[in-house]
Amino acid sequence: MSSTILEVTRASHEEVERLERLIVKDLQNVPANNKDRLFQSHRVRNMIDNIISTTEKLVEIYEDKDNARRDEIAALGGQTAMGTNVFSAFYDRLKEIREYHRRHPAARAVDVNEDYEAMLKEEPVIEFTGEEAFGKYLDMHELYNQYNNLKFEKPIEYSTYLDIFSQPHIVPCKLKFTRQYKECMENLLEYLVYFFQRTEPLQDLDRIFSKVTTEFEEQWENDAIQGWERTGQENGHSSADHTVIDLDFYCTVDELKEVGPEKLKEALAALGLKSGGTVQQRAERLFLTKDTPFEKLDKKHFVKGSRGSVPNGGAATSKEEGTQADSESDDDEQQIYNPLRLPMGWDGKPIPYWLYKLHGLGQELKCEICGNYSYWGRRAFERHFKEWRHQHGMRCLGIPNTKNFNEITSIKEAQELWKRIQERQGLNKWRPDLEEEYEDKEEKLLNFERFTTHCFIRCHKFVF
Repeated sequence: MSSTILEVTRASHEEVERLERLIVKDLQNVPANNKDRLFQSHRVRNMIDNIISTTEKLVEIYEDKDNARRDEIAALGGQTAMGTNVFSAFYDRLKEIREYHRRHPAARAVDVNEDYEAMLKEEPVIEFTGEEAFGKYLDMHELYNQYNNLKFEKPIEYSTYLDIFSQPHIVPCKLKFTRQYKECMENLLEYLVYFFQRTEPLQDLDRIFSKVTTEFEEQWENDAIQGWERTGQENGHSSADHTVIDLDFYCTVDELKEVGPEKLKEALAALGLKSGGTVQQRAERLFLTKDTPFEKLDKKHFVKGSRGSVPNGGAATSKEEGTQADSESDDDEQQIYNPLRLPMGWDGKPIPYWLYKLHGLGQELKCEICGNYSYWGRRAFERHFKEWRHQHGMRCLGIPNTKNFNEITSIKEAQELWKRIQERQGLNKWRPDLEEEYEDKEEKLLNFERFTTHCFIRCHKFVF
């Protein structure tokens, strides 16, 4: 019996009402512990999502853009091109119902309430790492390592990072303009949002972000954001922290271009270099100062009359030059010699080269499921399959993050493997011996096995 638009509409309304009753019934139960609370919240969240998707389908039906609903209502009333014939429409519908039950004599009414009641006992799959302890704690080890790789005076302990990660005002302002710091903060925000969605699925994130954004914009207009005060910009000039760009954070000219034309112009002017031209030319000119000593630069890069002068424009006396040379020598003594750019250890010094080679930290392994994120070393690559970033990527693909998908980083390979697993488990598999139907002379529907047996018996009776 074909499902009409009106029948689909009725069934959708019934499903929404049944889900609403289940939500009320589930929330009346008080969870015994944190695990039960999370299961209950995620069950309710899933039912709310089903209600939203069903309601959207109902809205499309009621909009009736193709006039299918209107035509069906008219057909039920017997309205045809030849006029109105109520009895003809009634008997046509009755004939269709009888034909359906004749072809499916074993059809029975399915109690939908049993399936919906089973949803109250369902335990949704919630992806947590071992360190997160099912939503009790944050697992920020990866973010901690990324934060420690920024150019601070000395590395910090993990416990210290947990105290200060929510205090960005302690980070120097010039460091906040770098690409590494931006990526660090984006990853931190992404993880916290994902963790909040897993632990508080019933909260409205859009409303929370809207409120936070409004408060931030008001504080920004009032210059009340700690660490971003507009100080040192009086009398038409910026402070040194805002104009100087630390080139150690940039490996190519393209990365330096992300700073923006205004920041490049301020940095070039502070060094006494020409600040005109396109963004590409400014970035190339400033990038020269990273590896080339200031006094060996070509004269064409300097503003006329600024060659050999101090970057702030004043003439340096011999006493000032001696003081500057002493301070530079002290800085050189404090700088750590690290020509191979080895990772820093717990003591703030580069790790031994043999340890660097042993763990394969020079080997870059990318994962497409994690958004082409790079993992350095085999150990970090193997651990990431159980971390939140990979779990979130698998969840977006609609694939369970099981051991079958270890070592798989390609989206296409993961989808193909998931399809093969489903076929092996019998899902979406066509079984002709059970599902293929045949009709005999008496118009009875039989599957392939029963039909062949029936034909065999009839043939033997005919022979004998």
